[in-house]
Amino acid sequence: MATLLAVNAGTPRPDGKGAVTGIHKRPVAGPVTLRDPGDRLEGLGSGVVGDAVCDRRHHGGRDQAVYAVSAAELAHWSGVLGRGLTPGTFGENLTTEGLDVDEALVGEVWAVGDTARLQVTGPRIPCATFARAMGEPQWVKRFSERGRTGAYLRVLTPGEVRAGDPIVVESRPAHDLTVPEMFRALTTERERLPRLRVVEDLGEEGRRALAAYLARE
Repeated sequence: MATLLAVNAGTPRPDGKGAVTGIHKRPVAGPVTLRDPGDRLEGLGSGVVGDAVCDRRHHGGRDQAVYAVSAAELAHWSGVLGRGLTPGTFGENLTTEGLDVDEALVGEVWAVGDTARLQVTGPRIPCATFARAMGEPQWVKRFSERGRTGAYLRVLTPGEVRAGDPIVVESRPAHDLTVPEMFRALTTERERLPRLRVVEDLGEEGRRALAAYLARE
């Protein structure tokens, strides 16, 4: 059975470059409310109450309300890097167990806990802040080559969640576009971008990238 191993949140901390970041997340005890944070720039930032999103230009908002990573992916990188990676290390809000997040289809819906319903919107794009937080040479390149980035989700139905809650894949779209394929389309294999047209409710980042690609064709 798929479950939540941990629910993680972060508070603002210096990022080492004169700014602050909320990427350093730790497991939170007790129930945590997931909500629709609204617009990226003018809304609440994170879809997780108590979690900080500091760079509103690039993170947070409705299409990136919640970020999920599989515990198996943390275990993979623990072996590669030779050090333990605890829940929240990748800046994820939800660490899943028994659910391969990177097999998710863009647009599929998860029921989490008693009431929350989340929809997969796409991949995480690694950035310099992530690399500084990890402290690993060439981290963005290595993470991108692996291509298993975890998934962003929007909150369809708000609700409280906590570690141990079940995760049920409630519905899957008719297409076969996975989160890793969307990642490749947005980054290293942009010729794949037309594939994004199969997604009925594509997020803002995907819409912009697809429109720019088609305009050049």
